[in-house]
Amino acid sequence: MSLSGGTVLMDICDPHDFRRGSSGSRGNDDLIFAVSKSSDLLCVNKVSPQKGFWGARYTLALMGVFGIASAYSMRVNLSMAILAMVRSGNATKNNSSNNCPAPDGDDEEASDEIEGEFEWDENVQGLMLGAFFYGFVLTNVLGGRAAEYFGGKKVLGLGIVLTGLFTVVSPVCAWVGPELFFVSRFAQGLTEGVTFPAMHILLATWIPTLERTKFSALVYAGIDFGTVVTLAVSGWLCHSGFLGGWPSVFYIFGGLAIIWGFFWVFLCFDRPEDHPRISREELLFIKSQTTEGGKSTETLPVPWRAIFTSMPFYAILFLHFGNNWGFYTLLTETPMYLNHIQHFDLKSNGLLSALPYLCTGMFVLVYGVAVDLVYRRDQPSLTTIRRVSALIAAYGPILGLIAMCFVDCDRTLAVVALCFAVGLNGAVYSGHMSSHMDLSPNFAGTLMGITNTFASTPGFLAPSVTSAITKGKQTLNAWRTVFGLSAGIYFVTVTFYIIFITTETQSWNEGRTKKTIGTSVFRRLVHLYMYMCSPYEPF
Repeated sequence: MSLSGGTVLMDICDPHDFRRGSSGSRGNDDLIFAVSKSSDLLCVNKVSPQKGFWGARYTLALMGVFGIASAYSMRVNLSMAILAMVRSGNATKNNSSNNCPAPDGDDEEASDEIEGEFEWDENVQGLMLGAFFYGFVLTNVLGGRAAEYFGGKKVLGLGIVLTGLFTVVSPVCAWVGPELFFVSRFAQGLTEGVTFPAMHILLATWIPTLERTKFSALVYAGIDFGTVVTLAVSGWLCHSGFLGGWPSVFYIFGGLAIIWGFFWVFLCFDRPEDHPRISREELLFIKSQTTEGGKSTETLPVPWRAIFTSMPFYAILFLHFGNNWGFYTLLTETPMYLNHIQHFDLKSNGLLSALPYLCTGMFVLVYGVAVDLVYRRDQPSLTTIRRVSALIAAYGPILGLIAMCFVDCDRTLAVVALCFAVGLNGAVYSGHMSSHMDLSPNFAGTLMGITNTFASTPGFLAPSVTSAITKGKQTLNAWRTVFGLSAGIYFVTVTFYIIFITTETQSWNEGRTKKTIGTSVFRRLVHLYMYMCSPYEPF
């Protein structure tokens, strides 16, 4: 069929000739128009997913799940291993109102406990638990920019594999001395700091906007999957004596990260058009509904001024910090709380510490699918979805942390409250964790790098603050202070996010910096009032 000017209309075009697409409203009858790079052919295709059960983007997502899970397994393994590494102190066990008495049969449990080989006091333990994050905060922005220059595949893969290598040598470092072990954990943080910015670049490049909420929830469910497996298995490994007991925690999870790297190299690619096995239909579907990010051939200059004068950006930044404070407090300190306050033995501790994150993983999958269905059927604004998800992700932990202040010595209630606090936090992946891609797909990696740098400081601040509060007084009152502080930080930061967040792609997404890019507080408050009056009207 011929068009004016001699242009020929085709049904399909070579995926590798595809340059740019545009589409109208949502629906399976939309058309995309692509101009071939090698000719003046105008190609027309329906905007619909590829035929068949499995697509290249599903492979990327599945490998992303395992990659994130592997990264988190190396991050959290010390939380459990340190209980077997360190000699137990003279724990106070009495029946006062401020201490939980040891349960019946505790003497038998104690006889089966492992006596560690390192004499690290609570301050040193807090320092070791935070060492990872001292390195982690230094490479997030660098990782985002590197992924935008060189591609998310290379940066993410190299970061996880190097983290695996440093993890494998951790036991040797610990035997040499605490200083070298600190350095090894610091190095793991440095190499793993690129993980989330690089993953954000890949999601922004590969995943269509309509599927981004679902795929983000799926990929980042790897956090909870990795945490569950690591905490549960680590307790058993430490107690089993396999490969020396606690050293096996580092050998196994570091080795799995290295193995993952081999599969990542051959199965995943930076951009859809680079994939040698992607179908034409899937390529055109992806390109028609994504705003490209992570360009390897034309990297845009970062509009720093526009970013740092953007109130929606600060909304993500503050909530990211608040969420991580509560998350890292529970992640790194739950095993110690269950050990010192509730007197669970090491094997039970691992399983119970993992249980809340199992609840999170299940909630993430269910919630991600539910949000996707609601979005397609009722079509609420994306801003509504982000706000509702943020509220669930924050108020679940707030209520759970408050409940932790009142469970006292009831072991069952303590575990239920922890599951509630951690489980509902799974909505975060459909909330602020997707907001970076909303504001700027081109700079999603850089934005994630900036916010994750600031938000990772609780990784070393929370253990240090907890150690300072509980030092020499592993009491109920001390832990109530820890939980209450986290709940307060959640509340303040989520309130700020709800007021100032938007899902509109910012003008500086194309690298243009405008003096007027900042959003006034008054304007955002007016928008919030309008939103509350008409919750399904985007703004």
